[in-house]
Amino acid sequence: MRYNPAHEPATPPESRLVMPVQSFRAWNKAERRRPAAPGNWTTPWLKRLFVFGGGLALTAYGAWEMYHVVSVSRTTSLQYVLLALFTINFSWIALAFTSAVLGFFGVLLGAGKAAHADTLRHRTVVVMPVYNETTARTFAALAAIRESVEATGLGAHFDYFIVSDTTNPDIWIAEERAFLALRGRLGPDSRVYYRHRPKNHHRKAGNIADFVTRWGGHYEHMVVLDADSLMTGTCIVRLAAAMEADPDAGIIQSLPLIINRNTFFARLQQFAARVYGPVIATGLAMWSGRDGNYWGHNAIIRTKAFADHCGLPDLKGKPPFGGHVLSHDFVEAALIRRAGWSVYMLPDLTGSFEESPPSLIDVSVRDRRWAQGNLQHSRIIGAKGFVLPTRQHFATGIMGYLASPFWLMQLVVGILIVLQVNYARPEYFTQEFTLFPVWPRFDPERALRLFALTMAILLAPKLFGLVLTLFRTRLRRAGGGAIRLIVSALIEVLFSAFFAPIMMLIQSGSVFQILLGRDTGWNPQRRDDGSIPFRDIVRRHRTHTVLGVVTGVSAFMIATSLFAWMSPTIIGLVLAIPLSWASGQLAIGLWLKRHKLLLTPEEGEPPQIVLRANALQAEFAAAGYDDADGLTALHADAELRHAHELMLPDAQPRRRGEIEPDRAVAQAKLVDAEAIEDAAIWLKPKERMVVLHDRALIGLLASLPAERASAAA
Repeated sequence: MRYNPAHEPATPPESRLVMPVQSFRAWNKAERRRPAAPGNWTTPWLKRLFVFGGGLALTAYGAWEMYHVVSVSRTTSLQYVLLALFTINFSWIALAFTSAVLGFFGVLLGAGKAAHADTLRHRTVVVMPVYNETTARTFAALAAIRESVEATGLGAHFDYFIVSDTTNPDIWIAEERAFLALRGRLGPDSRVYYRHRPKNHHRKAGNIADFVTRWGGHYEHMVVLDADSLMTGTCIVRLAAAMEADPDAGIIQSLPLIINRNTFFARLQQFAARVYGPVIATGLAMWSGRDGNYWGHNAIIRTKAFADHCGLPDLKGKPPFGGHVLSHDFVEAALIRRAGWSVYMLPDLTGSFEESPPSLIDVSVRDRRWAQGNLQHSRIIGAKGFVLPTRQHFATGIMGYLASPFWLMQLVVGILIVLQVNYARPEYFTQEFTLFPVWPRFDPERALRLFALTMAILLAPKLFGLVLTLFRTRLRRAGGGAIRLIVSALIEVLFSAFFAPIMMLIQSGSVFQILLGRDTGWNPQRRDDGSIPFRDIVRRHRTHTVLGVVTGVSAFMIATSLFAWMSPTIIGLVLAIPLSWASGQLAIGLWLKRHKLLLTPEEGEPPQIVLRANALQAEFAAAGYDDADGLTALHADAELRHAHELMLPDAQPRRRGEIEPDRAVAQAKLVDAEAIEDAAIWLKPKERMVVLHDRALIGLLASLPAERASAAA
């Protein structure tokens, strides 16, 4: 008898776990579990002393030098403000530098290697949350992951779960069609499941929590993905083996590398992440030790520990600082670590991939949400029971967005000081008698040395990553060779400098909006390589361009030295519109790719899973699920309707006399419709969702003729 996936349940029987809501205000240290293997809990004190002690020493030296730069004569109030802002910004890059130095030697010496595995004892589920995503991409990735895991010979230990929070009715039906097609392709032992949530309560965190509380009891571990994730079977099996070998591990994070990107800006990010990322991630992993962090995807989690300790409370007040926790991953890592489970990264574990947004504007949209989530952590960083490194992870995330307004303020204060020098009248009569007026003066030689030191510290992590890539024969050849790698690094540094002031203003604007109480919401991320309409680019960046022109003219009129000092910032802002346009151009990215510039080793020698996922995506796209009208597809396929109704949760009984307006309107339109074409035209997205959730209305939809009577005649 032929296997029919439409007649099979979309999910396994529930195996519930309780997920109690945690408290940030109350916690007893006695609640922290004792390590099962205390010998593994070594705190990397020397590494932390090097990173934080070295960063502090560098910051102190930089502040001391800056003090002497501005204190040639009597120091003004503005100069003290400049000193304070410089010290804050310098501390940020000094800490990144010392961490990168540690990471450089860690990569050189092979730190963080994961053990291989021949056998596994427990069951693991691979969970892919989706939210209004292209089904050809997500289901192809999942199919490729499953094939790769099966190839290890340990596939029987793994299940696969697509947990959907999709709110677009057409995409929802496309997901169900893709799911049924994938199940039919794999046969009755696919172990692939699908669940759609009627309401995306608490977004991704709520999506994962719903899965854990309903089916988490089946699985010892879960590998959490993003919709753009791709992981090799070897990587997943090694993560599961590492978790089984370490009874104290709560979360083990892999290092995802960016792949499949072809626009100019995305290729810049892809190259930077591949060449510089391992150095930065290894340094972070080395000083964090077992007090590490979690990035929300491409990681394995102990399911029961997650359920017991990672129920997120709502924060008091309204968004952006109140409401549900937006950047949940940092907080989940903090909570599970507080409970006595370790969180750490295996940066040397290969085979973990993700994708990046295709343009500067797409990055800024995602960045706005991340900014709100990280600034919201300012209300969580002081929670009881968190270990000190956890608080440092929060502080790093917060500072990652505050750095932009601090940099902006430093530029503004610098301009004001130059204005004071050139246009303000000197103060001859101060409280103390002096023979000379009080001028704000600088030591130019010391200032030049300090600028050189700052740039060296800022660029050193990139140099470390480039050097390590050049000295590894396979990576060097796969990246296009030594000359092309060096040219690519120069291109990345140059254009990063141009994009930096634009991102500085975008992030500063995001921070100010958040401080004013404006919530970002949660829009689906654009993942394709299509460019943004030019008028939208002009609208988004016209203010940046005007500001760049005004700043450039003002700086030139004040002093040519000021114009020279600010020239990288001015150029980036004046060219904001063409730079943003170029960032999303597929043609520029593909030209660079043809000439083997900004080439990553994964492009030079593509991993098999990447090739397989891309081939499956083309195959799945040819099925046309993403382009079809959901209602029409459901109407035309009785088996799809049957499967869709099986996947729906049990309907809640309606109280007599209570009328739901959207349902009443949807029903009236279906009654008036003479054919499915009318329903497809008349029903609005919200009404379509009502129809798709209601078995009675689906029956009414199914009863409509395929064509109007007049057309049929």
